[in-house]
Amino acid sequence: MTQQGSAGNVIAALCSFFIPGLGQLVQGRLLIAIVQFLLAAALWVVLLGWIIHLWSILDAALFKAK
Repeated sequence: MTQQGSAGNVIAALCSFFIPGLGQLVQGRLLIAIVQFLLAAALWVVLLGWIIHLWSILDAALFKAK
């Protein structure tokens, strides 16, 4: 998972598609995974969780390891 568009990022994006934050967890980014999961869960109550859900998918797909 070293560069954008790598197979690892695609898998992480697919994971985040099903559960927000799961892709970040797969990439080893625990704090952002927890934040995205909790924000999505809280905002789905008022039907705005899709915003965080999309953010989670894009963040996992576009992640570049340092």
